[in-house]
Order: sequence, then C-alpha cells, then structure tokens
Amino acid sequence: MTTIKVHGSPLSTATMRVTATLYEKQIEFEFVDINLRNGDHKKEPFISLNPFGQVPAFEDGDLKLFESRAITQYIDHEYGDKGTKLTISDSKKKAIMGLWSEVESHHFDQVATKLVWELGFKPLFEIPLDTKIVEENEAKLDSILNVYEKRLSESKYLGGESFTLVDLHHLPCLHYLMKSQIKKLFESRPYVSAWVADITARPAWSKVIAMIPN
Repeated sequence: MTTIKVHGSPLSTATMRVTATLYEKQIEFEFVDINLRNGDHKKEPFISLNPFGQVPAFEDGDLKLFESRAITQYIDHEYGDKGTKLTISDSKKKAIMGLWSEVESHHFDQVATKLVWELGFKPLFEIPLDTKIVEENEAKLDSILNVYEKRLSESKYLGGESFTLVDLHHLPCLHYLMKSQIKKLFESRPYVSAWVADITARPAWSKVIAMIPN
C-alpha cells in the first residue's frame, strides 16, 4: 500500500524536485494534483499541509512536510537502501556537496526562478514579459555559469563524482531554461553543456517530464 502522497502541480519546479527524487529512489507514490489556476494551493485542505500556500506538500504516513529540498533530503535518508544514492556519507565529500547545495539554492535558483517565470510561465498565462528582469538575470546567470564551468572541468558532477541531489535540484529550472533563449548560456560552455545533457537524460527525469500535461 502506498503511504507517500505528493500534493503539487506537474508544472511546478519545486514539485518536480520531489517527484524526480522519488523516481530516482524507485519509490511508489500517490500524486494529488493541486490546481494552481484555481488557487487551490491557498485554500483548505492544502493550506493545512503547507501554511505558506506553496506546492508541494508531502505525506509519508503520519509525517507531513513542505519545502522541496527538505523533502528530497528526507526521502534519500529514509529510503537509503532503495534506488539511486543521492547523498554522500564521507564527511569531507559531504561538506563539498553541502557547499554546492548552498550555491544551487542561494545563487543559481534565485536567478533561474525569475527567468523561468518570465520565459516559461508568463507566456502560458499570456502575461507580458519584463525585459529588464530578463536582461538583469541573464547577466547574473552568465556569471554563475562561469563558476559552474570551472567546477565541472574538475568534477563530473557539481557535488562530486556521482550524481546527487545537488544536480537533481537543478533539473526543473533547466527544463524550462533549455527551451528558451537562455539555453545559449549553457550550450556555449562545454563542461556545463555536457553536464546538462547527462543529467537531463536520466530515466527518472523522463518520468517527471511525462507527468506534464500536453
């Protein structure tokens, strides 16, 4: 019997982080689709699962969580014997992974999320682009990817020599950015480009993409 429930939207980058982790760990789960257009994430019963009214929310038996990165960490630790190991045990290597986890959440994601909204979601909702925001954040991402190119010239993956949550957490924003004008920033850097091709080709990620409605 499936005890895990993910309440979210297949289009949501934060939701995609969680479902990608579950697919990597080969764990069955029930997906509860929250209609964002109708504002269901701001209403009961969802608001009881996440008082901030943001997807996703997560249940594993009597455990209830929100915040996607906290959820992915829990999944990998709780189900460590299943599927892909997405964290590192060695203390020094774990520290390096932790460093790049911070880079992803405080540098990459801060910029990428703004670009995903402008270039990925605004067209869906027929909202005009803010070209100033796009230009500012494209320049910031360009600088961040210079750091990534150096790191990936020294290490196959950002967190180390194996695929970890650090890499996985980038996948949802990459999905949208690689379908926009921003893809040139990734494709112009050989190590970054190879890394993107590698992680986006993972079978678990293809299952996440298959959840997105046409």
